[in-house]
Amino acid sequence: MDAAVFLISAVVVLSGAVGVLLARNPIHAALFLVETLFGIAVLFILLDATFLAAVQVVVYAGAIVILFLFVIMLLGVDRADDLGIEPIAGQRPMAAVIGASLLGLTLTTLLISVNGPTGDAGPTAVLGNAETNTRLLGEALFTDHVFAVELTALLLTVAIVGAVVLARRISGPLQPLPGVAIAVANDQETEED
Repeated sequence: MDAAVFLISAVVVLSGAVGVLLARNPIHAALFLVETLFGIAVLFILLDATFLAAVQVVVYAGAIVILFLFVIMLLGVDRADDLGIEPIAGQRPMAAVIGASLLGLTLTTLLISVNGPTGDAGPTAVLGNAETNTRLLGEALFTDHVFAVELTALLLTVAIVGAVVLARRISGPLQPLPGVAIAVANDQETEED
């Protein structure tokens, strides 16, 4: 039973990830991301990590993806753009190199930190039941690491504001506000007199 649930969830996660990569429309990519996040939540439930599954659905699939959709629609990047034009020269090859490097580092860390790719806990890992893990995670986040949590929230806010500022497009010449246009016209009339 567990193997069947794992296989179905793995197919859902992988198809959503491939959909994110191949989707031309950013809205569709965000919806594929939701599919991937729900599949990961099912995997968390399979591992008896119900708290992480709830956080995955509420925080990531709920709040973060809705924020992505809001920014996409606010900026109007859901319109068709020419993906053949590269705004920064060499960014795609550089992204491929960085992605391959991160994959290599992740695999190296995985092989070093646990007993092989099976995911067995290392000899020094401390294990506990789900109740104490959830309580300890909450206590650690909101006592010892509260500054890091707040700093992460601030960083995400600054990133969204920066994305809005950088992606804002101004089309055509700037038009003054209606009230300002009247004041400018009145100033020009008095200068001519």
